[in-house]
Amino acid sequence: MDKIKKWFKNKWFRRASFVMAGALVGFAYYYFIGCSGNTCPLTSNPYTTVGYGSFLGLVLSGTGK
Repeated sequence: MDKIKKWFKNKWFRRASFVMAGALVGFAYYYFIGCSGNTCPLTSNPYTTVGYGSFLGLVLSGTGK
């Protein structure tokens, strides 16, 4: 248990896990909510939504202690 707590305190592991979680949320948003046509520039391309989700995960990883 102490080993797991030590891993989460590592700032690089925490950032990487937030980025991966953001990428998964971005892909889930594309898959379940995104539109199929070219009318929605953000949600019509999976690469864009995964990149956007990853970026948001990176931003959120820096908040808090």
